[in-house]
Amino acid sequence: MIKNEKIKAFEVQLTGVNGEDLGIVPTSEALAMARKLKVDLVCTSLMSSPPPCRLIGAGAAKQEAQQARKQEKAPKLKEIRLTPHIEEHDYETKLQQAERILKAGDAVMLVVKIQGKEGAKAKELLEALLKDLKPSGKPKTGIQLSGKQAAVQLDPL
Repeated sequence: MIKNEKIKAFEVQLTGVNGEDLGIVPTSEALAMARKLKVDLVCTSLMSSPPPCRLIGAGAAKQEAQQARKQEKAPKLKEIRLTPHIEEHDYETKLQQAERILKAGDAVMLVVKIQGKEGAKAKELLEALLKDLKPSGKPKTGIQLSGKQAAVQLDPL
């Protein structure tokens, strides 16, 4: 984000404090206008000529930059492994882990390791987890049984 005197362009496409279009203005005039209104002149993109700039309050510019950085961060996929023969306390622990990950904004892959004929039990376990995690996340995929594991992916709400 380039602000105020660091903008080197001769002229800029200026947008006012309330979003009104002020047209193409010489940079020196835009800076004078920013000083008069006690706001910052912020360049939003350097890819066009003249570059688009906005008049933004000092705190708002910083907040907007932080918001843009947050949106750039892609959600990570974290895996939680379970077995079909899980104790109640262990189930609660895994449930809390999954809720914590979903609330942090990351996706969760719940994987149940299967041995022999435990497929039905693994599916029941994943269905129970999906039901308990409904307030925190929504399933991206259905329950997938394949070979030695059953899995389902949950995305945050």
